[in-house]
Amino acid sequence: MTATENQVRVSATAAERINAITASEADNKFLRLSVEGGGCSGFQYKFDLIPEPEPDDLLIEREGATVVVDPISLPFLEGAELDYVQELIGASFKVVNPNAQASCGCGTSFTI
Repeated sequence: MTATENQVRVSATAAERINAITASEADNKFLRLSVEGGGCSGFQYKFDLIPEPEPDDLLIEREGATVVVDPISLPFLEGAELDYVQELIGASFKVVNPNAQASCGCGTSFTI
């Protein structure tokens, strides 16, 4: 299934970084973004490289990069954008999630 406008988006900088990461991988060509219970705020984002998506996964494509989201995580990510940011303390993927009411300082966990 492919993404609609109000689901999950991928920024140009995130797509560029995903392409750079998957270019060096022999088997893992997709970035899976999922939401799991845990973290200091209740839920946390998880990133994995996978060889292929499951049949019911949502595929978000941008500039040759593909992000995969499972149907259980999708409601938590509705309207979110996956970005890649470079700051003085380092570079990382960042999820800008309009559903999150609060998040931890590192930005990997959130509350709904």
